[in-house]
Amino acid sequence: MTRYRNAALFLALAAVWGSAFVAISAGLRHFPPVLFAAFRYDVAGVLMLVYAVYAVDRWRPRGHNEWGIVLVGSVLLIAAYHAFLFVGQQNTTAAAAAVLVSLSPVLTTGFARALMPSDALSVVGVVGVLLGVVGVAIIAQPDPANLFTTDVVAKLLVFCAAASFALGSVLTRRIDADLPIETMEAWSMLGGAAIMHVVSLALREPIEPSAWTHPEALGSLAYLAIVASAVGFLLYFDLLERLGAVEINMVSYVAPIFTALVGWLYLGEIVDAATLVGFGFIAVGFLLVKRRAIRDEFVHLDRWRTSE
Repeated sequence: MTRYRNAALFLALAAVWGSAFVAISAGLRHFPPVLFAAFRYDVAGVLMLVYAVYAVDRWRPRGHNEWGIVLVGSVLLIAAYHAFLFVGQQNTTAAAAAVLVSLSPVLTTGFARALMPSDALSVVGVVGVLLGVVGVAIIAQPDPANLFTTDVVAKLLVFCAAASFALGSVLTRRIDADLPIETMEAWSMLGGAAIMHVVSLALREPIEPSAWTHPEALGSLAYLAIVASAVGFLLYFDLLERLGAVEINMVSYVAPIFTALVGWLYLGEIVDAATLVGFGFIAVGFLLVKRRAIRDEFVHLDRWRTSE
């Protein structure tokens, strides 16, 4: 029963996070991008902080290291990631954005090896990272004669979002602090939202008053803040403890399937061949980069099943 429960929760998380990209595209019809992202984490941050107060012993960071993790999370995992993603997704499809974001686990390994020279990537690992980058190039389809078309720039911004998240993931793990992940996420969400509000003010993003009465605008904001962020991260915390980091990373490769399906049903978006081929390159790159961890995970599962 536990195995079926984990599989159901895994699919639920992939569906929630995959459909979130569609909710972003829908909400961008009504809200300016950076302010939209800030509103999302105003709500999600408060909900996550309430949960942290309820669920963990230490709901507030202490000391320089713990606040350092929150700072990195605020700047890279929340503010930079979502600002790049929301701005980029104004001019690309939800499915393409989801596929590009799925590069994050590959980039995370690349950043980890770059920041820790003693643990360098093997030749196969380097090939995996390069395949992921090739996948991005296939999806972006840059024209050498005109590299700054709206579509290419949009996809490069989403790539920057994936890179920001990957770098933030590595830096938070390098800081020596024993901060509950729920507490770190809550304060990072609130800090990231504050940063995005400042950026939005600097950009002088306009917002139409009608957005606050439009069902699609309010529905997309509520879905992103409550379902994709608050509920999604609770599912993530539960599965991370049960499955481990390797298996939970596979969510990034199942979520785009739900993005493509919901995007087609709700937005009428069609997934082009370049996006599918690029996704294949990124997925193969992930398998090469994580091949040892995946192999060890299968060995562990086989032993666990045998012992039952």
